[in-house]
This record gives sequence, structure tokens and C-alpha cells, in this order.
Amino acid sequence: MAEHDLNICLSKIDEDRFGIKTAKALVSSVSDVREAMGFCKSHQVELLIARCPVTGLEAAQEMERQGFSLMDTLMYFSHDLKKIPIPEEIQGVAIRRAEPGEELLVKDVAGESFRGYLGHYHADPRLLREECNEVYIDWAYRACTSPRRTGEVFVAESDGRIIGFGTMGINDEREGEGGLFGVSPAFRGRGVYRSIMIRCLNWCVERELEKMVISTQITNQASQKTWIRLGFEPTHSFYTFHKWFEPLAEGNPLQP
Repeated sequence: MAEHDLNICLSKIDEDRFGIKTAKALVSSVSDVREAMGFCKSHQVELLIARCPVTGLEAAQEMERQGFSLMDTLMYFSHDLKKIPIPEEIQGVAIRRAEPGEELLVKDVAGESFRGYLGHYHADPRLLREECNEVYIDWAYRACTSPRRTGEVFVAESDGRIIGFGTMGINDEREGEGGLFGVSPAFRGRGVYRSIMIRCLNWCVERELEKMVISTQITNQASQKTWIRLGFEPTHSFYTFHKWFEPLAEGNPLQP
């Protein structure tokens, strides 16, 4: 990853997946937007994925003027583990740590769960649908196969079959963060997702963390309802914009 003072970097994982030179940035001001544009020109970036806090309206409006397209709104929620009690898990739903060798099973559940999911990748008509599906499948697989120094992967099991999963990480000594969660469509509506979330909350408590945070697209109301019922509260949100740059000619810098 090539780092930059602006909080922008080249995204090799996206370049490998889509075959497109991609950068990701966090912007909050008009000057940030303009600096990000300059970074992309100098690095011959084809696609810029930029997140902007919803309070940064001037930056969002500047991105619109520069030809960015809004792809999603990402909402963050937080659970205060010191003040809000964790509900009991539902009996009959078995939640345990994923074991080595189960990564392909988790990957299959991710494929079922996120087919056609409307994240910012799927919202971009210039990206192939199947390649967008692979974003979440690969995320789940990498979570299982990467060294778990501070994180964990949990699975839900029914009759010996993995039917759901959830990934956790630790941001700092106070905060854990939920990553990717999925439940096989045939097992939704049975409290599986709720049980995975409760196990993740307890995992944070076991590590003496003070809060757990999690995020999702504003359109994913089902997950948000589950979180609120478990004691999560909304905290902040971001717009996600995409900006495509077109080449002038072979070997020449890209321009918007």
C-alpha cells in the first residue's frame, strides 16, 4: 500500500480483483477532495473510492461538482459494554470459533449471503456483478486464513452444517469492531444472526473492551434493527463516492 499524508492509498486488493488501478481516500474538506484528485492524476489511478463524513457537506458537494457519483451511505453503531447489558443467547443456535480447514465452508456461506448485495461496489454499474460478489467472498476467506493475532471468526452451526459466520477485530485497547457477517438465506429469520452478534459482544467483554462498533449500508435495515434491539446506538455515518478517471492516450496521465 502506498501511503499519503491525505489519508489516501492505492488499493492493491481492488486492483487485483477488478484489474483497475484503484485508490481509497477519506476526505472531509474541499481541499482534501482537490488533493485526492491530484494524487490520482500523479499515480494514474482509474477509480477513486472516497468516503466523506455526512457532516462534510462542502466536501460532498465538491465531489459532485468534480463528477463523483454517490454509491452508498455507511452507518456506524456502537454498543457501550460498560453500561448496556448483553442479552442471553437463544437456545438451540450453536455458535463457536471457526476451526482451521473450515474456510471454504465459510466462503460458501458468504457467497450465498452476499449475492447481489447492494454495497458501494455493486452500486457502480461499471463494475462486473460477479467480481463485486467476490469482494465479500474473499473477505470471509481471508478472515479465516489470516493469522488471528487480535481477531476472531465465529460460525453458527446446525446439524453439523455451518449456516452463518461473523468476523471480529480489535481497533485499540478499548474498542472491538464487527467486520463481515452472513447467514445462509434458508436459515434467516431464526435468530442465527442475533446469536452471532451476542457471541461477538461477549467476546469483547472477555477481552475487557469498553465498546463494540459495527457498520453497514443505510439500506440494510434488517441488521440495524437487530443491533438496536441488542443495545447498539447510531453514532456517525459516511457517504461513499466513486470517481472514474479516463486515459488521454496510452502512456499519458489520466484526467477526470
